Amino acid sequence: MREKYLAHSAKGGFAAQSYQAHVTAVTDNAARYAAKAEEYSKKFSGELERIVRNAASLHDLGKLLEENQAVLRAADEKHAHLPINHVDAGCAELLSEGAAYSALAVYSHHRGLPDFSEEFARKDLIFRDNKADVRKIVDNSLSELLLKHKTLCPNEITKPELRVNGNPMFFRMALSCLADADHSDTAGVYGGAVNESSIPLRAQERLDALDRYVNSLSGDDKRSILRTKMYNVCRNTSANTPFSVCDSPVGSGKTTAVMANLLKQAIENNSRRIFVILPFTNIIKQSVSVYRKALTLPGENPEDVVAELHFRADFQNEDSRRLTSLWRAPIIVTTAVAFFGTLSSSKPSALRRLHELPGSVILLDEAHCSLPIKLMPLAWQWMNILAEDWGCRWVLASGSLVRFWELKSLNTLKLPRPKMTELTNGELHKDLFEYEAGRVTFRAVQHALTRGELINTVQESAGPRLLIVNTVQSAAVIAEDICAEYGRQCVEHLSTALNPHDRDAAVQRIMDRLADKNDANWTLVATSCVEAGVDFSFRTGFRENSSLLSLLQSAGRVNRHGEYGVAEMWSFSLVDDKMLTKNKSLKYSALVLEKYLKSEIEITSELSTSSLEDEITVEGGVTLKEIKHFIALENDMSFSSLDKEFEPIESDTVIALTDDRIADKIAHGGGNPHLIQAYSVTIRRSKTATYELSEILPEVYRWTLGYDDFLGYMRGVLDKRKFETGFLNV
Repeated sequence: MREKYLAHSAKGGFAAQSYQAHVTAVTDNAARYAAKAEEYSKKFSGELERIVRNAASLHDLGKLLEENQAVLRAADEKHAHLPINHVDAGCAELLSEGAAYSALAVYSHHRGLPDFSEEFARKDLIFRDNKADVRKIVDNSLSELLLKHKTLCPNEITKPELRVNGNPMFFRMALSCLADADHSDTAGVYGGAVNESSIPLRAQERLDALDRYVNSLSGDDKRSILRTKMYNVCRNTSANTPFSVCDSPVGSGKTTAVMANLLKQAIENNSRRIFVILPFTNIIKQSVSVYRKALTLPGENPEDVVAELHFRADFQNEDSRRLTSLWRAPIIVTTAVAFFGTLSSSKPSALRRLHELPGSVILLDEAHCSLPIKLMPLAWQWMNILAEDWGCRWVLASGSLVRFWELKSLNTLKLPRPKMTELTNGELHKDLFEYEAGRVTFRAVQHALTRGELINTVQESAGPRLLIVNTVQSAAVIAEDICAEYGRQCVEHLSTALNPHDRDAAVQRIMDRLADKNDANWTLVATSCVEAGVDFSFRTGFRENSSLLSLLQSAGRVNRHGEYGVAEMWSFSLVDDKMLTKNKSLKYSALVLEKYLKSEIEITSELSTSSLEDEITVEGGVTLKEIKHFIALENDMSFSSLDKEFEPIESDTVIALTDDRIADKIAHGGGNPHLIQAYSVTIRRSKTATYELSEILPEVYRWTLGYDDFLGYMRGVLDKRKFETGFLNV
């Protein structure tokens, strides 16, 4: 009887999996994940594990229906769907036992977490299938299904659910444990087993290694002395609170200094994992390179120790699921979009990694620009819950730190105001910012510039030059303009139009050119992706008006080490142009900055907080109503709606592979998340037809237009534009 019932059919040359094998494996692993998460919780002790174990035990109960077994036994029926919703039986049984939380996890393990208001409106049908005929079949067969289940899996018996005051994060955590166990076991059946890293954090040993690395870099100039002081202060400061802040200017050695503090906190709290959350994808590589050199111990593979995750690659489809990136390394470097996109998600494909987060020490670098202001208060709520309920510790760091939880305009929200440990003490803070003063002079162009006027103005200034604009297309068009007018040797380009592999190469080329003091007559045209975390130092900077915080961050890439004496950072606006595009999300922050510039207010980091206050209160800008809307969605447990609306950036995108060889490999069952990450770009879903994308797997596309290592996928976009209009300058 035990071999007769299947959980997964034979497919693609892989053997079928028995119901018993799958349910046993999923239950064991899901319960293990939950127990590990609860080790770091002061609030929960066994409740999560009990709920998850019950859910895992019955998550596939409906597969035992004979109608479903008939399909599962038909080998190699790749696209066959089970005729009866296999989730409904487990939900029905758990609900009958009063295990509503477990039923929610089962109900959501394929479809995702629902909006509770919609479910409660269904009254007696909550967490059940919409179709009356399905419910009737399940209800009439339930006793027989349970008998089969108990015969096949005698050890997987549900127990009374432990009651808990569940909040949205708790429900996400429960689904995470179940979904990861289910998806991982299923992937293993079809040859896509996920490597569960067993590498421990070994925080003390890595801190010792970091000490040796930093000591090898020490110098005797004033900046090096300040960096050493910064490192020692951060390394030796004990954080007695779950939240710490590090307010330090550019070039102060924040990358290594804050990592030393993260490791110290991990030692003191027996933490299992460290997260470094950065605002932009392009700066990950540089930070990862430093961490891998400094933190890898003898005999370890650096890529296993420090995971580099550029973006969410979360696939609901079973055939694409093997390509999902998970949080299983001891040190994880990722983006704010990927991190907070996981916390806001309702989908099991994204949430499956969440259970790895409890007990972590987390750096939110350049915290002020991690999210739009309308999303920050909700993110702050999550951060506090993760600290209070799941043993997480946080460090917020920035050269222009904004304590947004203290903004007067947000007082009515009553945001949590936890005690903070200051990592940069008064003396160090004073020394760092005194050294910073006078490094850059801010100037503004008083009239809007045409494309031609802009490139001529830039070209006439002292080089090397940095030119930052607000959109990917504008960056590509202007880089092409400079290339056509002055030659390829006079321009570099950096934006998310390049895949990560080519971005890394571009960053290295830029670093090499900056190091050559005889190579000054050139301009880097970029987007905001260079504003933080890259060790670039240009002679002159130009920034299209966006926000005060962006201007301050951009200035951190100009005269970074004071090697040019005093340098200039110019603000400018552009005349409307059919080839240039606008970033609508920056409209109101740009208005605030323009007001400061016209009033000739001195641009300093002290303006950071007031600029956010002004962005919230400016007419037509972000409103308290918007901010409260997101918090209400969370508090009302409207999981699905929040998932759709929580957009740090354009989120309705698809992944497009820009390398045909990699695309062919992925299409034929090969490849891995690292290849997708290195050789792909993200494209708005609405552009899939316009840009002629070709789907090679569900949710994975091939880029078919032109692509090169200078303009990236914008090469194909601009060439298409030229073909359609006859010329570019229209």
